[in-house]
Amino acid sequence: MPPGHWIGRCFPGTMTSPSELIAIPGGEYVLGSDDFYLEERPARQVQVEAFRIERTPVTNSQFAAFVAATGYQTLAERAPSPGQPAGSVVFVPPDHGVDLRGPPQWWRFVPGADWRHPQGPDSDLEGLDDHPVVQIAFSDAMAYGRWLGRTLPSEAQWEAAARGGMVGAAFAWGEDFTPSGRHMANSWQGAFPHQNLVLDGFERTSPVEAFPPNGFGLSDMIGNVWEWTQSDYGPRPTTQPCCGPTGSAPQLKVIKGGSHLCAPNYCQRYRPAARQGQGADTGTSHTGFRCIAGAGK
Repeated sequence: MPPGHWIGRCFPGTMTSPSELIAIPGGEYVLGSDDFYLEERPARQVQVEAFRIERTPVTNSQFAAFVAATGYQTLAERAPSPGQPAGSVVFVPPDHGVDLRGPPQWWRFVPGADWRHPQGPDSDLEGLDDHPVVQIAFSDAMAYGRWLGRTLPSEAQWEAAARGGMVGAAFAWGEDFTPSGRHMANSWQGAFPHQNLVLDGFERTSPVEAFPPNGFGLSDMIGNVWEWTQSDYGPRPTTQPCCGPTGSAPQLKVIKGGSHLCAPNYCQRYRPAARQGQGADTGTSHTGFRCIAGAGK
């Protein structure tokens, strides 16, 4: 398919405008958690200035508009050196239970995987215009933000927004993961990584407004895709990253929110306090982003 051909065919008039910015009030926020993973500790009060954050993660159609306007080429589309293939990292589930200490058993570098082909060269974005864009490295997310005069949130800004005005709750909507049996975010049901029961209706990513917004009116702050922040990963105590390869870059950035691959038996990071380090040079099939701007008027 010629480059750009699908943009006009699949995405006419569908969410190509930048996401609406939602105002987050400044003040004291309780961030982190003492109840889950080591890297989230300690729970602490942080002062956050008022800002505005995009209501949804950046979608495929919104990123396509950026590429069409600028000709931008993502990191996954560029060969790292002569003789090496361009590509990115894709979740490939095994067909049986495996040792959960071995993420390489379900992650593969796939030549030809990029934002247009999130699962590899034989995949495309047909029907995914309103799904979050994935296979985005840190520099790609920053480039999109610069195009709009926006940037990525800090970890504190992201978590303050994700909590939706709630103080200390385990999840963005309260203490019960599935209140009254209702799925509140796109996550994994079943025994990860081989048994996906798809009880929430989505095997991989989902449309960005498929689940209820939080108290600030923000969609998909939890689950669906991990989201980049500007913050470096550290110096708080850390555990082994659970949810993807960290890449070869010496610089790790904090990603937040968990994804559709977070499961009760593995990586319970579908919570505002959860955090993970991701190599700035590494996109994956479950990593996206959203941008922020100043408080404005």
